[in-house]
Amino acid sequence: MIKKLFLLFSLSTFFAVQVFAQWSPEERERIGRLSYEDHQLMMKQLGITELRPGPSGNPQAPNAANTDESKATPYTSLPDPLVFKNGTPVKTADQWEKRKLEIFEDFDREIYGRVPAQTPAVTWEIVSEENTLNGDIPVTTKQLVGHVDNSKYPAITVDIQMTLTIPKKKTAPVPVILEFGWNFPMGRRRQQDGPTWQQQVLEKGWGYAVLVPTSIQADHGAGLREGIIGLVNKGQPRKLDDWGALRAWAWGASRAMDYFETNPDVDEKRVAIEGLSRYGKAALVTLAYEPRIAIGCIGSSGAGGAKILRRVFGEQVENLASSGEYHWFAPNFIKYAGPLTPMDLPVDAHQLVALCAPRPVFISVGSPDVEGQWIDAKGMFLAGVHAGAVYELLGKKGLGTTEFPPQETALVDGEIAFRQHAGGHTVGPNWPVFINYAQRYFSK
Repeated sequence: MIKKLFLLFSLSTFFAVQVFAQWSPEERERIGRLSYEDHQLMMKQLGITELRPGPSGNPQAPNAANTDESKATPYTSLPDPLVFKNGTPVKTADQWEKRKLEIFEDFDREIYGRVPAQTPAVTWEIVSEENTLNGDIPVTTKQLVGHVDNSKYPAITVDIQMTLTIPKKKTAPVPVILEFGWNFPMGRRRQQDGPTWQQQVLEKGWGYAVLVPTSIQADHGAGLREGIIGLVNKGQPRKLDDWGALRAWAWGASRAMDYFETNPDVDEKRVAIEGLSRYGKAALVTLAYEPRIAIGCIGSSGAGGAKILRRVFGEQVENLASSGEYHWFAPNFIKYAGPLTPMDLPVDAHQLVALCAPRPVFISVGSPDVEGQWIDAKGMFLAGVHAGAVYELLGKKGLGTTEFPPQETALVDGEIAFRQHAGGHTVGPNWPVFINYAQRYFSK
């Protein structure tokens, strides 16, 4: 039963299926059991005995997620990013800097969790370096490992995996696209036609890096007493406002930025973060919390990412709070699927987008007919719409419209950008648009 529950909640996206397929039946059983047990422990700490079940991502299921737009908006308003908690309006950039602290506090306490005040140092090692070709472009690729100092708790070892590829023909430090990626064989993934995103980036004279989030923190609840979270907690369970995997992965991206600042081939002022699905969630969290990153490409991030959580459309908070996904968040988040509801959340996704201001953020999504409705394209668009006022306060441009655009319409005139491509659960068809969008900022 535990295994069935874990499967139900964790296999909601392509990536989860791919990763889960690598585990043996025994490992699946172990991960499911330990995730369920830890989830139950967090519920006990919260004083919760029962949670509302989330809907199914299968449109044919009796409990299928809602995809009827007329039923999607039970709320009449969203938390205003430009109003202090005491009701005072935010009218200046200086006031916004103070208001941001309130919003960060709500996200830290209730949704993504707090990063400890002291985290271990990371020492980067180049384990291999190769001169090769990507397509017909000469490149140098470095395999890197970030050794996390575990001297305070040697029982847990964390080695962050990253690759960095730089074009050999360069005359100055180059911009870099940092992708949250994975370490299972590329042959398991469907390949796109034409140049890969990496080749498109190289054609601009830029470099790219792939950071493996699961080398920082496992993508399941069974791993919460290991990885960077377990290391800092010395193998003990999380407190209710402790960080989840999304913040841990973002912490790893910050450590990658530390390394880029030491590498003379990288222009650390021109680094973009990109991710898809759960890694799209992580990319948005990273952009919000890491001010050194210049721009973000947020791919199909859905609930827990750029989607308005209050919307009753596609994946719901109840899914996120289940034993298959709760590990992405602070344990406190679980209560919004129990005694509380998403309407009780002090913040929502539009404020997460607003925390990225004034830096540009590109929200990418696929076709509802191919990718499906689970991630709620309009919900992510609306987060961009409602973040626009903050960008405008800071002298930047928002989406420029409140009307959901036709598919393949690129809204790229402002610092908040949006495009729904005609493909599936991928950034692929949006890469050329994003690269041209990023070039506008990287050329300045």
